[in-house]
Amino acid sequence: MEVILLERVAKLGQMGEVVKVRDGFARNFLLKRGKALRATADNRARYDGMKAELEANNIKAKGEASKVAEKIDGKDITIIRQAAESGQLFGSVSVRDIVDALAADGITVSRPQVWLDSPIKVIGQQKVTIAVHPEVETSITVTVARSADEAERIKRGEDISTRREDQDAAAEAIAAAGEFFDPEAQQDDVAPAPAADTEK
Repeated sequence: MEVILLERVAKLGQMGEVVKVRDGFARNFLLKRGKALRATADNRARYDGMKAELEANNIKAKGEASKVAEKIDGKDITIIRQAAESGQLFGSVSVRDIVDALAADGITVSRPQVWLDSPIKVIGQQKVTIAVHPEVETSITVTVARSADEAERIKRGEDISTRREDQDAAAEAIAAAGEFFDPEAQQDDVAPAPAADTEK
């Protein structure tokens, strides 16, 4: 089906463009949400009549969206979840969780504005794009952790993929190995290993 876009639609086109899309996408998304009109002769004339008003509304909305984007840009939200020792979450962090976390911070965005390819299923940080307007995008950082303390460690850049006890044990092992290492030892001082007897 051919439609006339009434606003910019990501990966599809700009306002006023006539694009060909699947019938279901046109009916269930573009036409239903007022983002497009069917590309008929009547609708083309109707679009020409309301083009100036649409452009004025778009400029106003874009200006307001830019202010919201400045507030959101670079924001870091923390979501606490239970997870296994390996960092695999029991469940996942979805778009709804991100919208709720932003709302708790006093920022209102709708679920379609949050672009998350797939739910977050492991502990760590991830950049998420927020489209506050079809022409204004910004990004936030989502930190998923088991506790507030762990979230701070992740933000500092620490590797939390191994347990703290394992890291301490590894540090002790390296220190112990350092005590046995003789920096004065020469390569020639080491006796060659006896050749293995291959014949039986």
